[in-house]
Formats: sequence, C-alpha cells, structure tokens
Amino acid sequence: MDADLLTHFLSTDWFGNSGRQWLVAAGMTTLALFVFFVAKPFLRARAAALAKRTETAWDDALVRVLESTRSLALIIFAFYFGSLALTLPDRMRSIGASVALIAIVIQAGIWVNGLLRFWLQQVVERRRKDDPGSVAAFNVTGWVARLILWSVVLLLILDNLGINITALVAGLGVGGIAVALAVQNVLGDLFASLSIVIDKPFAVGDFLIIDDYLGSVEQVGLKTTRLRSLSGEQLVMSNTDLLSSRIRNYGRMYERRVVFPLGVTYQTPRDLLQKIPEIIRESVESQDRTRFDRSHFKAYGAYSLDFETVYFVLAADFNIYMDIQQAINLAIHERFEEAGIEFAYPTQTIFVEREAAEAPA
Repeated sequence: MDADLLTHFLSTDWFGNSGRQWLVAAGMTTLALFVFFVAKPFLRARAAALAKRTETAWDDALVRVLESTRSLALIIFAFYFGSLALTLPDRMRSIGASVALIAIVIQAGIWVNGLLRFWLQQVVERRRKDDPGSVAAFNVTGWVARLILWSVVLLLILDNLGINITALVAGLGVGGIAVALAVQNVLGDLFASLSIVIDKPFAVGDFLIIDDYLGSVEQVGLKTTRLRSLSGEQLVMSNTDLLSSRIRNYGRMYERRVVFPLGVTYQTPRDLLQKIPEIIRESVESQDRTRFDRSHFKAYGAYSLDFETVYFVLAADFNIYMDIQQAINLAIHERFEEAGIEFAYPTQTIFVEREAAEAPA
C-alpha cells in the first residue's frame, strides 16, 4: 500500500512537474542549505583560530567576510539551486534567476564593503598615532569608496531588472558635472587634502614657512589646514592654496647648519690670531649634539679681523639650537678673557690736524 502511494506520488503531475522532480528539487535545496549553514560556521571558526595564531591582517579580513555573509542570500541561492530540477515557465525561470543574481550582487557588495571598512580601520589605527590630522581625510575616502561601490551595485540591480540604465547614467553624469562646477573649490580642497595625506609634504607638528607666513601645523582638515604662528594666533589656509605655494618644512630638518661670524680688534697679536680657530673648535666640540666643520680667519673688516665658523647642531628644534649657541658664545667669551683677546666693535679714529701758529709780526 505504501509503495503504491509512493509510486502514485512520484508519477503524478504537480503544478507541471512530477513528484519525482519535486522530490529531487527538495533534496537539492536541503543539501544546499545543509552545506551552507554547516560550512559557514565551520569556516568561520577555522579562520578565527588561524587569525589568533598569526599577526597578518588577511586572515582577520577573511573572518570579517565570513561574518558578513547573510543567511537570506544563502537561502535564496539554495532555493534557486533546487529549482533547477524543476520544469518552470520561462518567465518564472527568469524571475528566479534575477532574484538569485540580485542576492549574489548584494552579498558581493556586502563583502567588499566589509573589506573596505576593515582596511580603513587598519589604516586609521596606524595613522591615529603618527598623523592624527589625516584620519578625517581617510574617513572621507572610505565614505566615497563605499558610495561608489553601492552605486555600482544599484546600477547592476536595475540593469538586471530590465531597466535601461544608459539614460540614467547619462543623467547622473550631467547632474554630476553641474554639481562639480558648483562646488569645484570645495572639491579642489578635498582632493588637495587627499594629496597631502598620500604625498605627506608635512605632518601635524611640523614647523612650516609658507611665503610670508610661518607656524606649526595643528590640523590637516578636509578643506583647510590650520597652523599656530609663533605669536600665538591661528592661521587657516585652504589646502589648494597651500599646495600651490612653496613650503619650507623645518620639521623634516634632521640637523641645522650654523654659520656665525666673529671679529677681534686689529691690535690682536698674530700668535693669538692663530689660536682663535682652535679656541672656537674646542668651544663647539665641548657641547653635546654638535659636529664641528671649520673655523677660519676670513677677512680684514672695516674695523675688525673677521673669523667665520661653521658647525652643525644635530637636532631640528630651534630652542635646542639657541641653547647650544648660547653655551658656545659663553665658552668663547671665557677663553678670550683668559687669552687677553678683545672683541671688535664699530670704532672710528679721528685725526685732528692743527694749523701752524702764525709767525709774530
């Protein structure tokens, strides 16, 4: 009796398909669901275990992708896979394929979006310590990338639904040109900000001289860059104007070359003149973070015998340079006092010629 019922069910036509076809379709759907919902947690657990053992970011990205897989997309694909065993009208077959394709496109968009978020998170974490001002620019870059991604996904879905997207894309292009013309200055500053982030001509904390302006970089924003001047006020400059100017970045100066003159009186004996370069060299080398280059009797000045000294301060900080220069000046002054050498200063010698007294009458 049971065998007769099973034979009757398998041979009977149900909505255009035999019972056998319905049974095969149900088996294929069940198998696909089982594989999907068993494989997903298994692969996620394996990837998570691998991520804990390694220091690379790719396995963490794989975990993020598996976690973002939507169950609805798996169910839709499983039912479409099972429907392949059925004989369906062309329109219904087309609708099923469209639904499955839309689910795949959306799921692919979710995967790519998750990878973009993961990459942006990694970059922001690294930048937050070294260059906090670039974090905002990277956030905007990620937002623009996700906007482009979902725009492409939307166009693919509309095209799959039979909607002519050529006219839509053309309209969006014309509208985009109009918007770009209206906000071209803002877009110029935005792309200049991205250029600063990528090219890194300067970073937060660097001391810049830009034309007649100078100050330390406080923030690199999407539209403007803010500097703090030596007198305390804040300088706000658009990123476009900033990149079009000549920038002198003292923050990238790893050592400072110092040239300073020194003059002694013309009455200084020749044997003391010969000792002056050595005195200056010893005074420079007695300071930490310096590298002596040269010291020479350079020229006969208007009122002094001129020496020129060159040395390097092995630090970019201006205050450190001034402290070292002050110590060198004091050391030279002390050595000159001990040796009896006098510093020259502007003097004038006036010769008065008296007329001869008139002879007595």
